[in-house]
Amino acid sequence: MDGLRQRLERLLEQRNPVTDALRALEARTGVEKRYLVAGAGTLLSLYLLFGYGASLLCNVIGFAYPAYASIKAIESPSKDDDTVWLTYWVVYALFGLVEFFSDLLLFWFPFYYVGKCAFLLFCMMPGPWNGALTLYHRVVRPLFLKHHTAVDSVLSNLSGRVLDTAAGITRGVNASLTPLQKDK
Repeated sequence: MDGLRQRLERLLEQRNPVTDALRALEARTGVEKRYLVAGAGTLLSLYLLFGYGASLLCNVIGFAYPAYASIKAIESPSKDDDTVWLTYWVVYALFGLVEFFSDLLLFWFPFYYVGKCAFLLFCMMPGPWNGALTLYHRVVRPLFLKHHTAVDSVLSNLSGRVLDTAAGITRGVNASLTPLQKDK
């Protein structure tokens, strides 16, 4: 527990827009930053447990910061952060796909959105505790390496069919418009 507290203290000492806002709020209220963060975390947890729109809040948490961090990663000269956030988005997309098909069952579990939010925070956690990197290397990558040739073959076949269908529709539309153009 002390390690977590020390890590929070180090995070709160960094310079970024969130800590700047916390410093300003601390100066106005006289309440220490760590208590402000603990209070906000408690309110967020309670809202996820009992609030209306917990699904929206959970999706905003899983999307807003990662999108911002991804843009920063794209703009940075380092490619390591690009890999971290690209891995997050792969895991996020797969989670969203699984959630889509299981949402009718999962929705009824108590504290589902708290668990989902905790999972998304785990996936975006910095450093060696990054859940997206862990899941990618332990689950996604092995499945990808095992099945990617079959998936590539299906996608190639499917894209060929789609192009053929689109060309047929275009020919049909052009053929039906040609008599109309002659009447003018």
